[in-house]
Amino acid sequence: MPVPWFLLSLALGRNPVVLSLERVVGPQDTARCSPGLSCHLWDGDVLCLPGSLASAPGPVLVPTRLQTELVLRCHEETDCDLCVRVAVHLAVHGYWGDPDKEEKFRRAADPELEEPRNVSLQAHVVLSFQAYPTAHCVLLEVQVPAALVQPGQSVGSVVFDCFEAALGAEVQIWSYTQPRYQKELNLTQQLPALPWLNVSADGEDVRLVLDVSEEQHFGLSLYWNQAQGPIKPWWHSNLTGPQTITLNHTDLVPCLCIQVWPLEPDSVRTSICPFKEDPRAHRNLWRAARLQLLPPRGWRLDAPCSLPAEATLCWQALDGGPCLPLVPPLPRENVTVNKVLEFPLLKGHPNVCVQVSTWEKIQLQECLWADSLGPLKDDMLLVETRGPQDNGSLCALEPSGCTPLLSRASTRAARLGEQLLQDVQSGQCLQLWDNDLGALWACPMDKYIHQRWVLVWLACLLLVAVLFLLLLLKMNHVKGWLRLLKEDIRAGAAARSRAALLLYSADDASFERLVGALASALCQLPLRVAVDLWSRRDLSAQGALAWFHAQRRQTLQEGGVVVLLFSPGAVALCREWLQDATSAPRAHGPHDAFTASLSCVLPDFLQGRAPGRYVGAYFDKLLPADAVPALFRSVPVFSLPSQLPDFLGTLQGPAAPRPRRLAERAEQVSRALQPALDSCFRPPAALGTGRGMGPEAGDRT
Repeated sequence: MPVPWFLLSLALGRNPVVLSLERVVGPQDTARCSPGLSCHLWDGDVLCLPGSLASAPGPVLVPTRLQTELVLRCHEETDCDLCVRVAVHLAVHGYWGDPDKEEKFRRAADPELEEPRNVSLQAHVVLSFQAYPTAHCVLLEVQVPAALVQPGQSVGSVVFDCFEAALGAEVQIWSYTQPRYQKELNLTQQLPALPWLNVSADGEDVRLVLDVSEEQHFGLSLYWNQAQGPIKPWWHSNLTGPQTITLNHTDLVPCLCIQVWPLEPDSVRTSICPFKEDPRAHRNLWRAARLQLLPPRGWRLDAPCSLPAEATLCWQALDGGPCLPLVPPLPRENVTVNKVLEFPLLKGHPNVCVQVSTWEKIQLQECLWADSLGPLKDDMLLVETRGPQDNGSLCALEPSGCTPLLSRASTRAARLGEQLLQDVQSGQCLQLWDNDLGALWACPMDKYIHQRWVLVWLACLLLVAVLFLLLLLKMNHVKGWLRLLKEDIRAGAAARSRAALLLYSADDASFERLVGALASALCQLPLRVAVDLWSRRDLSAQGALAWFHAQRRQTLQEGGVVVLLFSPGAVALCREWLQDATSAPRAHGPHDAFTASLSCVLPDFLQGRAPGRYVGAYFDKLLPADAVPALFRSVPVFSLPSQLPDFLGTLQGPAAPRPRRLAERAEQVSRALQPALDSCFRPPAALGTGRGMGPEAGDRT
């Protein structure tokens, strides 16, 4: 169809001012040669038959290169057609058969060697042109003078004007000689599309501008050029120019093409696909793609264009983590759009999903649970790998990888490895896939979850019971029962600790309170303390001497220690015994265990059996350090509370804690003693009267 020449220039160049096509006037074909050659164009068409290869009898002309150029063949000023100009470059090929003749020929070609021979070369060059649906061949006769004939050298070119072609067509050009001495040259070229169609951006939208005259009628079609399957029309209309059509940017996809043709009989349709490399079109394609799951095990990817992607199955865990690909053992598959594909599975499972991904990222994912198989299950997927000698292995698919069942990893699958292996062997797991290389198993984890919840409920019940007991602490009618329970617990703890027998002189009531505070504080440590304050009933029933003998024997047999707690009264009694050891012991009260114990304690010290069995102590506010008789200094004697850490360490023996912990316990005991110690403080002058503490001091002198 004739087209204005400036529109053709607009089609062939980005800027019509910069690029303008040469115009060839007249309908006749022409040929011209480079300087020194002579050429002639034969009238009419010739047969496009290359023929078979022939041997060159000597030097011959052959085409070596094809070159094309687009020009305009104009019949009138504004009536032009697109035309292809072809230039054929020629060279001399081959030599004379006789070496003497070859030398003569070489010398003839060199004027300085010898007079040139009057030998020229002539060739018939064929140009074959094909542009669907037409084909056209022309014959060019070319003659080269002897002065330019040199074997292996280029001699020039011949130019043919020209082959007409339709806009947007693909043309193929061949060149060879008759007879043919070598393989024919060929060239393929894509001509530009229709000149009146322009695609431009309008913000986010795209404009199709068709700049033709008002009386020009043409057809316009928008379609999806799918590589897989036939062309799928999207929009079609017959229009009259000029026209501007606006496309929404969301409608762009890479395979959207535009086809334009004049509404004339047997017109050539020209198509362009301008959005193949548009990033917006590729984003829109993935937005338009739909992944559908078809029961029982089919799936299909619907999309307007072909997608360069791969599909694979994956396993979606209940905890909402990433979908884990089942590759291997299942392979990846190239996606074929708009075609139903089958899962390579024996049975469906709600946790099995389909992933469609590119090399960049996962684009689409759809799971079976979204259709008809119910919600996701808390199942563990086991991958069985089979070797060549039927030696298989099982691993559990987890986010960290495929964990072997019989491993020492800290994952849930490793902890339950033996149970899961038994579930597979007993048939409690569902087989999803099976072949010679391996298998996939889905094993329920509900029963293991139930066991875990039972432990949680037991812990909750235990916590409720503890809270209930704490509430009972405030109820008066159960305080006695709790006290007995506390004593039983303390007795049980004491059975596992070292025994200590505490001996003291009951100087007065305040000193007895101080001794009771010390005994109570020692019970908080790993010590089992015996003191007459807590055994008055036994003292009354057995007598002080019998009670002391029993307690001393039991304490020493168990590896315990006897603590002599010195006070002003105790020092006075010891001095009386030491000054008059031959006199009969004074009568003592029924609860005076200290006076009764002196008959057994003093012989141990006098005979050297005391070290390792006895420990002495005194309160530094009640008694000076030099007041303790020298006989008792054969064993460690500690001042309280200043030497409490050493005192406690000696009492606990080998089971004593580290110094830091021992200092903390000493601080606790010191705080417990301080109130009682302050209440029984007396001035030093009271020591001169012997047992000068308490109202009973005068009775015991």
